[in-house]
Amino acid sequence: MCFKADNKQHKIIYRCIIGSQAYGLATEDSDVDRRGFYLPSAELHWSLDGAPAQLEDAGRQECIWEIEKFPRLALVANPTILECLYTPLVELETELATELRHERQRFLSARLGQTFSGYARSQFERFARRRVAGHAIKWKEAMHLLRILLVGISVAEQGELGLETGAWRDELLAVKRGERSWEEVDALRRQLEQRFQTAFATAALPAKPDSAWANAYLIRARRSMVESRHA
Repeated sequence: MCFKADNKQHKIIYRCIIGSQAYGLATEDSDVDRRGFYLPSAELHWSLDGAPAQLEDAGRQECIWEIEKFPRLALVANPTILECLYTPLVELETELATELRHERQRFLSARLGQTFSGYARSQFERFARRRVAGHAIKWKEAMHLLRILLVGISVAEQGELGLETGAWRDELLAVKRGERSWEEVDALRRQLEQRFQTAFATAALPAKPDSAWANAYLIRARRSMVESRHA
């Protein structure tokens, strides 16, 4: 669905850039992936039609989610949602969005260890099955799975979700270009997963994210659109 940023029913309150641009993996042919969330008007939210779950602009490679999706998916440690909250490349940020970003650590918990490693492992197993069946490996996807493990390691070891790949940049780009064999890439995945598991075993993270705060935040955001009708 295409949209206009000034549409009063679709009040965009956060827009950022994720993907290779935010990870320090951008090359000359890299896309610019924009994500964010919007706060629908009270009328739209209450209506029979309801608020769209997401708004898309293919030309700008942009996807803007309805605000509820952000805290809901952040609570289950969705990698894309968390990266949106930690990217340094922010194009639009209202006061409500600033509050969410300032409190983003409330979403980091031991649950992230299960989500990130489980996702990477299941996808690598899928790659292995496809390889046995004679299908080509999607090296760009393999690179991003390795990167997800590195992101998880940064959370467990440093208490922060770091997106910059730093010293791993050259190796990850070599994987993306298909310059590493499947055996080399899988061995690297196993190495990172071992470090990942070791780090989470001793990480000083809460067992669960702060769902009570996330729920209160969403209610405040919704209430602000009701109050704006009478301003």
